[in-house]
Amino acid sequence: MKRPRGIIFDFDGVLVDTEVAIYNSWVELYAREGQSISIATYSPCLGAGYSHWDPGSHLEKLTGKTYDWAVETPARQAKLEAELARSGLMPGAAELMDWCDAQGISMTVASSSSRRWVAGWLEKLGIYDRFVGVFCRTDGYAVKPDPALFHAAQSCLRLPAEDCLIIEDTENGTIAAQNSGIPCCAVPNRMTETSNLSRATYQAPSLQALLYMLQEAVEVTACPVAKKEPGGRQ
Repeated sequence: MKRPRGIIFDFDGVLVDTEVAIYNSWVELYAREGQSISIATYSPCLGAGYSHWDPGSHLEKLTGKTYDWAVETPARQAKLEAELARSGLMPGAAELMDWCDAQGISMTVASSSSRRWVAGWLEKLGIYDRFVGVFCRTDGYAVKPDPALFHAAQSCLRLPAEDCLIIEDTENGTIAAQNSGIPCCAVPNRMTETSNLSRATYQAPSLQALLYMLQEAVEVTACPVAKKEPGGRQ
């Protein structure tokens, strides 16, 4: 592995363990309606949001009902956010970011989630200002597996693709990384441990393991920390 000069983090499932809680919020809603949803059925949402496959529309097909999503969605999200209220960073995330800062490696976030969700969490955890840019679906970018979010993050870093590293946890994310031409390390979690992550350039079982890999990586010439991009902070 070549030591990168810039790192592009996915958010859900990489920096914060949100994906299990999001999935469970749908499991609870399905159960209320006498239905079930497996991780395998839900997996197209992972890393892509609901643009490609919508669990709400799927539930309507199963039940033959039409739901008032203007009511259901806020109620589900309120329960979800209450469940996640005490959540912190994924194990190893703080240490990895500290190492990046010490090495002069610039960091960005590229997520298919909304800016309200991502920026809200980054602010709550006190780490928003550690990133030179944060790029989200609601900023107008196509969701993964489209590479648009990664290209925006790379542009913010002002580095060639080979000097960047994407950290992803989902199949959609690794496809987007492959399509972007930027090296990617897949770090699976409880939701994605059985996913096909073979498109990633590298794989690590945890962020701690990835940090060790980076520490052992071949040194490259250090670069100045990228300037913060106002356009990346909409």
